[in-house]
Amino acid sequence: MTKFMIAATAALLALPTMASAQALPAPIIAVVDVQRATSTCNACRTALTQLEAQATSLRGLQTSLQTSLRTEATAIQAAATALAGKQPDAALTARATAFERKQQDAQRQLQTREQTFERNRAHVLQQIGAKLEPAVAGVLTRRGATVMLDAASVVRFAPSVDVTNDVVAALNASLTTISTTAPAQARPATPQGR
Repeated sequence: MTKFMIAATAALLALPTMASAQALPAPIIAVVDVQRATSTCNACRTALTQLEAQATSLRGLQTSLQTSLRTEATAIQAAATALAGKQPDAALTARATAFERKQQDAQRQLQTREQTFERNRAHVLQQIGAKLEPAVAGVLTRRGATVMLDAASVVRFAPSVDVTNDVVAALNASLTTISTTAPAQARPATPQGR
């Protein structure tokens, strides 16, 4: 019994030592405005400007196709209305069929361009993201911080803990160019004949 008491007493005396070994240091927090960093670095600004030009071109194509199709649809509708309930002749039927094909072609063209734009956008974001993490980690280490928070998720913080400019500088150093054209999609393999 005394051996048990001695062992229990020794274990109790060791507890404060074990507890203090597990204590964590006080965090040193830094805040970065990720949105600002990823939109103001030099290569980021250039890439975003190029993406905006692609989006503007896509909207222009959409407007052009819609205007052309609307004009043709109005003309076909006027010709059909002029028939006053009679069956359309072969020329009007062919014109309506050709219009439907044009409409489907326009939709395919727009869909292809939209998919290309979205792939380009995702490619740009992937390139920025690949350099953002090392930039943040480097700033975290250089500034001696143990926690990095995104300013978008923080209600309020002192300007002295904002390291956004450091992250932008790190991005400028590591990300000199960004490709705004995504690599071509891999084509599915076609089965070989025997």
